[in-house]
Amino acid sequence: MSSQVLLDAGVVNRCRRRVHLEHDPNMADVPKAPTDPAGAQRMADAQAHRRAVADRLARGLGAQWAEVPTGESAADRERVTLALLSAGAPYVWGGLLPADPLGGRRGGVELLVRSPYGGYVPLIVVRHKVSDPGSGARTSPLSLPYPGGARSDPLRKVRPQPRDQLRLAHATRLLQASGFAASGRATGGVIGMDADVVLWHDLEAPTWPNGRTALSEYDARFADRLAVARAARAEADPLARPSRIVECRTCPWWPTCESQLRDTRDVSLVVRGEDAAALRGIGVSTVDRLAELDPRAEAPVPLVGMPFEDSVLLARAWLRGMNLVRRVERIDVPRADVEVDVDMESFGDSGAYLWGCWLSGADVDEGQGYRAFATWEPLPTEDEGRSFGEFWTWLTGIRVRARARGLSFRAYCYNELAENRWMLSSAERFAGQPGVPTVAEVKAFIHSGQWVDLFGIVRDQFLCANGKGLKTIAPAAGFHWRDPEAGGENSMRWYRDAVGMDGEAPQSDQRRRLLEYNEDDVMATWTLRSWMSSEGAHELPFAGDL
Repeated sequence: MSSQVLLDAGVVNRCRRRVHLEHDPNMADVPKAPTDPAGAQRMADAQAHRRAVADRLARGLGAQWAEVPTGESAADRERVTLALLSAGAPYVWGGLLPADPLGGRRGGVELLVRSPYGGYVPLIVVRHKVSDPGSGARTSPLSLPYPGGARSDPLRKVRPQPRDQLRLAHATRLLQASGFAASGRATGGVIGMDADVVLWHDLEAPTWPNGRTALSEYDARFADRLAVARAARAEADPLARPSRIVECRTCPWWPTCESQLRDTRDVSLVVRGEDAAALRGIGVSTVDRLAELDPRAEAPVPLVGMPFEDSVLLARAWLRGMNLVRRVERIDVPRADVEVDVDMESFGDSGAYLWGCWLSGADVDEGQGYRAFATWEPLPTEDEGRSFGEFWTWLTGIRVRARARGLSFRAYCYNELAENRWMLSSAERFAGQPGVPTVAEVKAFIHSGQWVDLFGIVRDQFLCANGKGLKTIAPAAGFHWRDPEAGGENSMRWYRDAVGMDGEAPQSDQRRRLLEYNEDDVMATWTLRSWMSSEGAHELPFAGDL
């Protein structure tokens, strides 16, 4: 195997241990976790989005547009790219830049834009939002996709997307190494999911929280990952050891790392990320060592993920095989005479297509049980406003009738961030449509005592060794989803089939699958809430006894 290491742009956002494993020749045949279908679908969606943007730009730019053919070998793509850049083509799509062996870089970029003063600036196309309502972002219309066309935008402010700036920095360094970088300050553009403007970043402005520029942050990260990869390729002592972080959930190397972490009883099995590193720094490298500490003592090192006392108690619970422990002697869950469990299903940032509800409690002239308010037109669609308006009208009607009969009312969800986001967004986007509330009305409901987030209650009253997600917690209350593949990521794939998003006929069985999945979600919150209000929950171990 060649000793040369060439890394792409994504490496700077990748776990250091993963970088090591990807370049360790001894790991080439080690089994990895299967590819995540939802992740693969997101990649396909991103590719389709880039293609749609490219076609739109090509139509507008006409003869100025040049495209490097896909499907060719890397050597041929690089050769064509160099020929186009040397000829001064104004816009080059799909270019593969020459590798930089000295710097250890390789890669391409969606669009290379020629500067009027010579050289090129990079422009990437992404399938996420790159701006928010506000002012101050520098944008140019798609008809003028070059930095000279940028102006201060009175309607947009930059949405922090560090990965975009780091990708642009990688492309900038490749352009500099090949001698094709534009002169002056390093600049890069991004076309986001809305594809209505180009957002321009000054890569040499100190915009990062640590005071660095995008280029200096990239340089520091890339140098570190390159050192890790080179040490792995040389089979030297590893510069990165396994440690559990959020990325582990979807990493193909997690089976390898998990086995190693369990063999060593690593402290990151209980506390993740920065907290695990901080504890290792004072010699607390195992769950056993953490469990030996006095939870009532002052924290020996600051922790950011959880209180020190919780970390010690979680370690003790983990050693006893306990996944769920009560933090309080008596669990308190707000209840009401009339109760509605709510769960929303969305498709990425495109919209919310389904609002599911489970009505229970006192009789308010409504059949108790499950209701769904959905649109099966592919998002984005104005019909989303119709389904949201019907959901809000129904929910308001239940609240009004309960109040008229002197009955208390509460609605429940699990982790309100998603529901709150789409209620507020829907009220703003579909203002004036039948049944759609004002933003003020939604805010009043969200901040009232009638809207209860069960996730917050679980977080405050339980210690959870394996996470606090609904799919993790509800089984403790005896609830199980009917669909063995139930999960938010898989539901994205089902939705595509349900609405015929990929050009196929809409599949009614996938619509039924989504409705059953949503019904199970609201039933899970009802079951969890009922269990938490029962004596059964108090049979769990009490953290104070640990």
